[in-house]
Amino acid sequence: MLLDLRGKKALVTGIANNKSIAWGIAQQLHAAGCELGVTYLSDEKGRFEGKVRDLTAPLAPSLFEPLNVQEPAQIEAVFNTVKEQWGSIDVLVHCLAFAGKDELIGDYSAISPEGFARALEVSAYSLAPLCRWAKPLFNPGGSVITLSYLGAERAIPNYNVMGVAKAALEASVRYLAAELGPGKQVRVNAISAGPIRTLASSAIGGILDMIHNVEAKAPLQRTVTQEEVGSTAAFLASPLASGITGQVIYVDAGYCITGM
Repeated sequence: MLLDLRGKKALVTGIANNKSIAWGIAQQLHAAGCELGVTYLSDEKGRFEGKVRDLTAPLAPSLFEPLNVQEPAQIEAVFNTVKEQWGSIDVLVHCLAFAGKDELIGDYSAISPEGFARALEVSAYSLAPLCRWAKPLFNPGGSVITLSYLGAERAIPNYNVMGVAKAALEASVRYLAAELGPGKQVRVNAISAGPIRTLASSAIGGILDMIHNVEAKAPLQRTVTQEEVGSTAAFLASPLASGITGQVIYVDAGYCITGM
């Protein structure tokens, strides 16, 4: 491991299980020496807290906090804890997205206002308040990393509103990069990962067909792993990427260059 993130503190959102891309990112940040804070999706039944706590225990996160980005009070509470226990932050990882199955299938024009608003709020808008609260806590040279997908720029079957949300997310990356760069030199970038079997992707009809298509057409003739996405995130979190901001970095075995 050439990357050295010892002494850095990273808050990782969006870990649901060992298939999560956020889990791959957390592992690579930890391997590079980063101290981790982890959030989990809070719900009345506590379905996620125990699973995420057990999964991340080997990474010894020093913060473990509930976070539902549709609850502004929880966002505030997370960063109050960051301020109290860490004092500052170096890396913010945003791996949050949601759309109902009805918003991913059928005609895009049939989407309900409620479904559209929910998908955009969780998948795109949520990056803004996280950055707003993190902004005064960032150490110089900090890094914000989020996850996108090729559906942000192409019409991908069974992706529908999530493609629109990812397009909004990529635009948000550019505006936030322009906002956070002056002064502390905080960088904001997105990783556009190839299709990976995760809990979130299981809601996408034909996900296996998408993966097989990538394996057939990508220059590397395979799809990518959570660990490969995590390695790119660790690079973006490090001083090695100090000149990169406002960008969408493709980690998809080259599929984006070959057409559909």
